Amino acid sequence: MSAQRSELLILQTLLDAPPADDGSPGVVSGTTLAKTLGVSRVAIWQHLEKLREQGFTVESLHARGYRLAARPASLHAGLIDAYRHPGPDAPRIHVLDTVDSTNDEVSRRLAAGQPAPFAVLARRQEKGRGRFGRVWHSATDGNLYASFAFRPDVEPARMQTFTLWMGVNVCALVASFCRTAPGIKWPNDLLFDGRKAGGMLTEARMDADRIHDLVFGLGLNLTPPPGGWPAELAPVATSLSEHTGRPVDANKFAAALVGRVLDAYIAFLDGSYQKTFADLWNSYDLLRSRSVTLLQGTRSFSGTAAGIDDEGSLILRLVGGRTERFRAGEVTIAKK
Repeated sequence: MSAQRSELLILQTLLDAPPADDGSPGVVSGTTLAKTLGVSRVAIWQHLEKLREQGFTVESLHARGYRLAARPASLHAGLIDAYRHPGPDAPRIHVLDTVDSTNDEVSRRLAAGQPAPFAVLARRQEKGRGRFGRVWHSATDGNLYASFAFRPDVEPARMQTFTLWMGVNVCALVASFCRTAPGIKWPNDLLFDGRKAGGMLTEARMDADRIHDLVFGLGLNLTPPPGGWPAELAPVATSLSEHTGRPVDANKFAAALVGRVLDAYIAFLDGSYQKTFADLWNSYDLLRSRSVTLLQGTRSFSGTAAGIDDEGSLILRLVGGRTERFRAGEVTIAKK
């Protein structure tokens, strides 16, 4: 068994240990760990030392065993996998300190032939971007930057609602994980009370009439910056922790996110997503029945949002009474 696999099993065992009556982390005996891994007590001690070097606080309690007293607050690949409990064939998760953008890193890995699916997560982006090439504020830690790589090999028409489907899945995960009430603003923004907490960006490489490489990226604000939001973002930005009232465990959330996105992708490809897509979208749609303005280049259209059609286009009842559908555009919600 590899050292990485051994450390993963130790982490999972320590994390799964029932807490003590006083709420402190559970204790696992050295004998139990040795039997779980099929190695000596000395080997267990060596693996625990490696975990301590990675930022884990593992306490040794005389005649009782070990407990995980503290773990890294920033993204850690091993800890994410410990929460995920991945099978031997599960997609790989790569965690980087700094990257230009996770979407670009995924694209490079796909071009180099790395098997998909896989995901790249980063603690910091230097050139994070959103729709229309806009800069995405990407401070170190406090946020989650993730991109997922797929090779669907399907016709482009099959993917028209892909970003919307993935977006409502992310929204549903945030709602259940954080016990909060987010919403999605067509086509790809996650909001709380009109302030943006996350955004999504899908990019594809097509040959002839097939999509071969597909990258789904997202940025989520888990906590506000230590010094507060920059002045230009303060009125429009927010974070998950500001709405939960407590810190969000980045690694536990990342593990849940990876599982949700990969499951959502499978459901999209096999078509089973169609059973729940409309209901999910309607549950989190922030635009329906709201007065909005949609901007396309230099043209603007004002009216009342009436949901989306089967192809993911936004339906607008325009001021003059006409109904139109829009495949793309920038939407602003009229103030009440």
